[in-house]
Amino acid sequence: MHITVKEDGSAQFRQDLPPEEQVESAAARVRPLLLEGEACYYNKALKALNHFDRSPQNRDWIRQVRRLWQARVVETATHEAGYNSMVTDTVTGESAELDDLKLALAWIYGDVVHHDTGRRQEADLLGLQERYRAAVPLVAFIMLHSIGLLHRIQVLQSAGELNLDSAVFEEPVTLTSTTVLMEGTMRIAPVGSPAPATATEPLGRDWKVLLTPPLVGPED
Repeated sequence: MHITVKEDGSAQFRQDLPPEEQVESAAARVRPLLLEGEACYYNKALKALNHFDRSPQNRDWIRQVRRLWQARVVETATHEAGYNSMVTDTVTGESAELDDLKLALAWIYGDVVHHDTGRRQEADLLGLQERYRAAVPLVAFIMLHSIGLLHRIQVLQSAGELNLDSAVFEEPVTLTSTTVLMEGTMRIAPVGSPAPATATEPLGRDWKVLLTPPLVGPED
């Protein structure tokens, strides 16, 4: 954040935010951690860690991160906002006031996934930019806590406190290349020909191998 106070008493506030497409992608990936009904809900993961490792060190770590998560992410009547945004339309007289968490969730659920029209309407008067400005630090907070949770799981796994399948840590979750390259044969059949039920089932006689047409020389 950059704040410039001028000699006449006016001030300029500037905040450079990351590209919206990047934050949208991140928000879509971490959103399940916010949902109590999801298997990977953050507090469910903490509860599972507490079940498998009841050492004082692990319980202290869980207690600390849960307190931070509750204060920053969970909507409660006692939520202490980082800031409040207020706006009034001087033409219509309509006013709106929301804290940073409600604005951020309005962007995630209303602008990104278009799931909660109520949140979106509640924050509509404050505008897209204000919703996005609140969402960026919240998404970053969730990202950092998800990374911290992964590191904690890795530490417990290495110490033998967890006995998770190694595939959990090795399974690819992102693409390293978006170029699709496969080798094999291509076959064609008349429309309506029955397709194989499995990948190894022999194809019927109607399925012919697709070949390149023979080259035609000048003498032909």
